Amino acid sequence: MAFSKGWLVGWFGIILVGGMLLPPAWSAEKAAIRPNFVFIFADDLGYGDLACYGHPYVKTPNLDRLASQGTRFTQAYVTGMTCCPSRTGLMTGKYPATYAKYMSDFGFGNRTTVTELLHQHGYSTGHCGKWHIGPNETPGTYGIDEIAAKPNQPSNSKDQSRDSSLFQAAIEFLEANADKPFYLNVWGHISHFPVSGAEDFLPLYEDLELNESECPPGLQLKFEQCRSLQGEAEASFKNYLSEVTALDAEVGRLLKKLDELGLSENTIVVFSSDHGPAPVVLGVKKDSKKDNRRPERITFARNMLGSPGPFRGGKHTFLEGGVRVPFIIRWPDHIPANVVNENSVISFIDWLPSICQLAGISSLPDDLDQDGEDISDIWLGADRSRTLPLFWRTNANNASSVVRFGNWKYFASNRRRGTVELYDLLADPREENNLAEVETRIVELLQAMVEKWEATLPKDYVKGKSRED
Repeated sequence: MAFSKGWLVGWFGIILVGGMLLPPAWSAEKAAIRPNFVFIFADDLGYGDLACYGHPYVKTPNLDRLASQGTRFTQAYVTGMTCCPSRTGLMTGKYPATYAKYMSDFGFGNRTTVTELLHQHGYSTGHCGKWHIGPNETPGTYGIDEIAAKPNQPSNSKDQSRDSSLFQAAIEFLEANADKPFYLNVWGHISHFPVSGAEDFLPLYEDLELNESECPPGLQLKFEQCRSLQGEAEASFKNYLSEVTALDAEVGRLLKKLDELGLSENTIVVFSSDHGPAPVVLGVKKDSKKDNRRPERITFARNMLGSPGPFRGGKHTFLEGGVRVPFIIRWPDHIPANVVNENSVISFIDWLPSICQLAGISSLPDDLDQDGEDISDIWLGADRSRTLPLFWRTNANNASSVVRFGNWKYFASNRRRGTVELYDLLADPREENNLAEVETRIVELLQAMVEKWEATLPKDYVKGKSRED
């Protein structure tokens, strides 16, 4: 990528203030023993879907405990508004829009992944759960030694949730690799469509009496949409909450195994979500296969009551509710415990260089051409934000780009979108007050930044047959 800190200072140093440009990161001392990594990635879980992120009703004791033992970030971002682009950015450190061929169908081409780099440096690597990052799921793909790509399907009578089998595979990986450094993806399906409710956990919500006024505006809107599909909001809400609590229980089971194996002290555990919550009503043509009003979808659609927290939007949008996600990280005696970081802007585009730094991989290949930067010092407690801008764009011709830099978020125009939008996220996190006509100089500079980035992107995009999201 053509951007550099010097270029940004040249464009913005005279006008962007208040901590928007910060000094270079300090380097953390390497651990004497290389840490393990367990990365738990929920599917379509909203920013506001955990108790520790302010949900008024959900029960997530294990994830709340994990947050109390580590640091919880409130300005963490993913690289896409749907599943595959989000996973692509973190695996390769490249923005999804830099791929001419859609990744779930064609893979990552010759791009290097974080798992390949770790494998090359002596780590055992594993992947359990959702895949959606290419057509090849055989062991060895992307440097992953063991792959247990579990499909999204209802739980059976032996399981406590539809994610039980993939968490069991993760536990078996831990048991088999406890004597060596390892990196493990645990990518769940909860709370992706279809949400039917987790039978074992519904009794926890038996006495819930829903007061919709206690919920944020984005969730209140979903209750209305649930009713528009002839659903009963309270019953549907209980179904959704029971699945989130089931996921929490699976996380608890995995964390307990780390304790039993004596691995917790030297294992970095990260929990997050691939993007915002799925909508109740999809913006698709009536009677299309994904129309949630269809008889085979409507029962599940009523239950899609994930919360974007205080933000607007969700899955399929680049609004904050679509790309800002929960992010919890724990590493005992290294990452500050019981801390909420509200100041640092972080992104999964930085996952690869940051993981490699903590793994002791001090220099990355010269041809890696990363879009992200090392933010491991922020995870370890440094009070700063990343220095490069964040970009979003779909893999489509004539798509519009979005950039966040400092507190500013800018939606550029294209042939479909005639107007531009500019928001001050510090003052207006719900993105309701468009300042584009007021802050014209900021618009000009951010537009130049977008154009510089777009000039590096493919001229045409190729879509495959994949319909997963």
